[in-house]
Amino acid sequence: MALGYQDTLSAVNIILNSNNVPSIVGEAGVGKSALVEDLANRNNAKLFTTVVSLSEKGDLSIPVPPLTDKSFINTKGYGTLADVQYGYSHTLIEIIKYAEQNPHTNIYWFLDEFNRGSNGVQSELMNLVLQRQINSLKLPKQVKIIIAENPDSTMNGFEDSEYSVFSSDSAIKDRTTRIVMDVNVSDWLLWAKSKNNQAQQNINSAVIKYIENNQNMLIINNSDNDINPTPRAWKRVSDIIEIPEYENVSYDIKFDLIAGNVGSEVASNFLYFIKNYFNSLSIDQMFNDDFPKVLKRFEQLDEFKKNKLLEQMINKVVEWEPRIAKRVDSLLDELSPDGRYGIAIYVANNTEVLQSIYAKINDVSNNDIKALYTHFQNIILSIYR
Repeated sequence: MALGYQDTLSAVNIILNSNNVPSIVGEAGVGKSALVEDLANRNNAKLFTTVVSLSEKGDLSIPVPPLTDKSFINTKGYGTLADVQYGYSHTLIEIIKYAEQNPHTNIYWFLDEFNRGSNGVQSELMNLVLQRQINSLKLPKQVKIIIAENPDSTMNGFEDSEYSVFSSDSAIKDRTTRIVMDVNVSDWLLWAKSKNNQAQQNINSAVIKYIENNQNMLIINNSDNDINPTPRAWKRVSDIIEIPEYENVSYDIKFDLIAGNVGSEVASNFLYFIKNYFNSLSIDQMFNDDFPKVLKRFEQLDEFKKNKLLEQMINKVVEWEPRIAKRVDSLLDELSPDGRYGIAIYVANNTEVLQSIYAKINDVSNNDIKALYTHFQNIILSIYR
């Protein structure tokens, strides 16, 4: 039975705590890598990743010729023997160094795309997984190994799989616990809305809102399309639309940027949804319409739209005047604390906007502008109290 994100995370955590090796099986883009990173963050573990499909035989360790006379042993009947040492990969060296410096911190070594590595590479990893040893080097006890694999046609339930993989050795299958991971929309949305290390949502709110309204667009599509929407693809879309330059490019460029990740049909649907989603209150209306009506409509918007519209309104101000400052000040109060802080930081980092407001605050006739400037100051200062 396939598990969703949260259930897979719990299962993998239990396997690791039992000192066994989990093997996470799932379609490409389902979120296996993100799950391992999430688990490491939750458990305060140091994460190292090796993409096995990009590895070659000998990448982990290679024989090093003897470097001193002491490395040679003279025998009576077998000639001179060389005591060959081994050189190890940078990743393995970093793991050992980190383990020595942090003896009480768990280390996760993530072997991604394990069964897409050649049989030679997998054989080289056998002792790592089975015996926790590479040649004479033993892994520190705090190192926990996690494997991720793509579906293999020899696996139950994946008989029609067409991934280019190398079947894992039966010894590996016998020594690991297989967990099949699938997309669960509710789980993914929960992760998408959670905060990352930068105290920001993992996924842009526009993408979240789209998936909430089009849940079938998150499911892996096994059709003949060469590009299909996956959780990983939506993460790339989220990263793209977070870039400030994205807002300034043409529709055609936006379309190609989105289609390059989720396919043309989904890109068209996504852009249409976003366009209509944000047109419920225009910037012109925010400046010129009867303000009580504007305020009422603004209150009905979700947090993402409020922030986006207020940011756009601030950008459109040519010259600050009391009426506009009062509107912005009132709309600012309709945001959540995080939203108010985000707008305040945006203004603080925008020199042109900040200077245009500051230039007006010493004019006694502009008390509303001074009040807005003070409001921004108090929002930022409140974080440090």
